[in-house]
Amino acid sequence: MDQFTINLLFVGASFALYIGIAIWARAGSTSEFYAAGRGVHPVTNGMATAADWMSAASFISMAGLIAFTGYDNSSFLMGWTGGYVLLALLLAPYLRKFGKFTVSEFIGDRFYSQTARLVAVVCLIVASTTYVIGQMTGVGVAFGRFLEVSNTTGLLIGACVVFAYAVFGGMKGVTYTQVAQYVVLIMAYTIPAIFISLQLTGNPIPALGLFGDHVASGMPLLEKLDQIVAELGFNEYTAHHADTLNMVLFTLSLMIGTAGLPHVIMRFFTVPKVSDARWSAGWALVFIALLYLTAPAVGAMARLNITEMMWPNGTQGEAVSVEAIDTEARYDWMATWQKTGLLDWEDKNGDGKIQYYNDKNAEMQAKAAEKGWTGNELTKFNRDILVLANPEIANLPSWVIGLVAAGGLAAALSTAAGLLLAISSAVSHDLIKGSLNPNISEKKELLSARIAMGVAIAVATYLGLNPPGFAAQTVALAFGLAAASIFPALMMGIFSTRINNHGAVAGMLAGLTITLIYIFLHKGWFFVSGTNSFTDADPLLGTIKSTSFGAIGAMINFIVAYIVSGMTKATPQEIVDLVHSVRVPRGAGSAQDH
Repeated sequence: MDQFTINLLFVGASFALYIGIAIWARAGSTSEFYAAGRGVHPVTNGMATAADWMSAASFISMAGLIAFTGYDNSSFLMGWTGGYVLLALLLAPYLRKFGKFTVSEFIGDRFYSQTARLVAVVCLIVASTTYVIGQMTGVGVAFGRFLEVSNTTGLLIGACVVFAYAVFGGMKGVTYTQVAQYVVLIMAYTIPAIFISLQLTGNPIPALGLFGDHVASGMPLLEKLDQIVAELGFNEYTAHHADTLNMVLFTLSLMIGTAGLPHVIMRFFTVPKVSDARWSAGWALVFIALLYLTAPAVGAMARLNITEMMWPNGTQGEAVSVEAIDTEARYDWMATWQKTGLLDWEDKNGDGKIQYYNDKNAEMQAKAAEKGWTGNELTKFNRDILVLANPEIANLPSWVIGLVAAGGLAAALSTAAGLLLAISSAVSHDLIKGSLNPNISEKKELLSARIAMGVAIAVATYLGLNPPGFAAQTVALAFGLAAASIFPALMMGIFSTRINNHGAVAGMLAGLTITLIYIFLHKGWFFVSGTNSFTDADPLLGTIKSTSFGAIGAMINFIVAYIVSGMTKATPQEIVDLVHSVRVPRGAGSAQDH
């Protein structure tokens, strides 16, 4: 059986499972559509939360970014895991005790303002839409490779699948679908990692193999990797080269952005009791750790494999030949990925070899000139392909490659569904029912939620065709927007009685507006040949990049909220009592819960 057929079997079987679950768990009421009827078991919810959380950025893109940058991109690991701890400890139990369907509804009621609720809707939609672009990018990459179609065709197919199970299933259908998706994605991520760790280090546990010895050379694996990439003119893998301030701000932006993501927060509204929300958070951390402890090993081992493959006889010997790519089975993966448009090479000097090195390094340029090389001839290597191509690079069995195909799609689709549900809930429950038509019937509200999700899928698909970066980079922008707008409002809403409606609205608007302006000015939105494109300009504030500015936006949000609240009327006593009742643990886990 050929690889394409095996891929179809794995992907087709997983899709049939997802759609079947969605039909079985189809939402029949607004409570089931928004919060799964508040009847999800904590372990089940923890697993669904993990799938919701581990998106295309985590599964497909993160290890690729770590692989090609090394230590400096450990910010993704520290920011995302640390942020989830913040969410679990500081927000989830209190928001569940408040007992509402959406984040915007909490903000509207806590700050006793319809305006605050509408501003929260805008913040939520902006952050979630940016986030879902990254997921659709991942969908396109995975479908493009494993169905052997273009990236664009793959994205359109993925959009249809999301529509089939998310629009009709709502939160209830999505929850149980995500449980299945978690099982698929964690197997797809860890099994290839175990194979590759055994090949390179002899250790079946990738996280331990990362710090073990490289079998072929006898050197510590990371020392071997540092040596080989340095010889090609790249920075040492384990060394820190980035601006420290920017790295700290980026990590902080990811952390507080994580704690402000509405699609993850919504998961804690689905359990019966406040105590269940706490247990859900604990279980989710366990399930998330299985992937995040493996990701650094996946990145490092993949970088070593791809580098040694491009220089099979060492950096001072012969680079891979064009003929080898055409004739040797171990290079079949390159020809296959070239069809997607995400990988390409060119024999620029006609010597029959494909040189891969850092042509921006002056010392390496000089060495290359001596040998007659004319520049890095691996002209395109989209980092989002690395995890998906890893089993092929390592020459793993065909069924492992098929499993990875299903896993990558599960990761992207699970988070996309959660984000689209957050967007549709904001539109139907907070905008339409909460403001435009308060007397709308439950049936019509449910219909409007499904229509809103359909529109959101269409918009996300269009934007996903021209993303502003790799999947994880696009997601990082979304985290910055959530950090600057939603997280401060939730924190102040729970832990401060002084912040009033005027302060909350001013803070959210200030944080969101300044961060958006900074991102657009730094990234530079313009049109090239009819295609939307982003390019980095010089940072406007020191060395702070657009992906790191969310932390600054959050500080501005806090400062503006406190200043405006101090200049306006104090919070009403009934709201002060409400805040105290949400924070008091008495009755947690009992019938006294909201």
